[in-house]
Amino acid sequence: MAQRAIDEQPRWLLLIHQIPPKPAYFRQKVGKRLQRLGAVPIKNSVYVLPFASSTQEDFQWVVREIVADGGEATLCTARFVEGLRDDQVEALFHGAREADYAQIAHEARQSTRGLPVRLARDDERRGELEVTLLRLRKRMGEVIAIDFFGAPGREAAESAVLSFERRLRRDERPPAKQATDSIDPGSYRARTWVTRKNVHVDRIACSWLIRRFIDPQATFKFVPAQGYCALEGEVTFDMFEADFTHVGDQCSFEVFVDRFGLREAGLGAIGEVVHDIDVKDGKFARVEAPGIAALIAGIALSEGDDEARIALGSRVFDALLALYRRKRN
Repeated sequence: MAQRAIDEQPRWLLLIHQIPPKPAYFRQKVGKRLQRLGAVPIKNSVYVLPFASSTQEDFQWVVREIVADGGEATLCTARFVEGLRDDQVEALFHGAREADYAQIAHEARQSTRGLPVRLARDDERRGELEVTLLRLRKRMGEVIAIDFFGAPGREAAESAVLSFERRLRRDERPPAKQATDSIDPGSYRARTWVTRKNVHVDRIACSWLIRRFIDPQATFKFVPAQGYCALEGEVTFDMFEADFTHVGDQCSFEVFVDRFGLREAGLGAIGEVVHDIDVKDGKFARVEAPGIAALIAGIALSEGDDEARIALGSRVFDALLALYRRKRN
């Protein structure tokens, strides 16, 4: 009976509204409000949020605003039984937040373009750049707050904003580049490797790389994107302030390859593909990247379990490695 009660708990909140065509600003106001809450549309005038007391309160306020301004709105809890699946709804949230993160990362990189490694204290550009940085930090916090399912673009955006921040720091020497010879591969064997839940391309590729070239007996642990404190002996990757994560414009896969001094033929090409999919800056313009991105997206949609995603993704990267080795020969 207890298990049945758990299974019947609602997973989603649906807001269904009808808004008069005039005045036009009314619909725009509601749309912006729903966007700020992180809600995504699943049909015309039907918006969804994950079920929680906080999201229910947010939707209730929107319902009151709509009704007060002459519209109609209904709020209900839901579980999808036929048609739309839970993982497809989660993919809608991923897509929305991925776009937000990509915009933040793009603006941060554009802001640092042409700047020296450390901006002079009296540089005339500093005032405007510091205002831009504050705005990007604020926006980053807003997006993280509505990133309910850990969209894969967060790490790249955080890295871009952090790189921007470092350029503006006063009276501080640039951080030294981490040397590859500082890594003792033997100390990273039979470890627990921790990363964010809902793995996507960079985390899948890193997991494959770890098991194949660094720690064949690796155990993976998947945790929420926010608030996790690593236990002693755990190694974190592709998370904010992780042991191995984005550095500058490098994705986590590229950082692993550099830090561990991996020179296996084909890894460089795979790193370029992963970079183009994950960072989305067009740096390498690998023609195969869109196809691999679609394949990884399909894996993420078909498999909700992170270990299953890694298992399927590892077969993809095994095949890519074999292809790039052959091309080189």
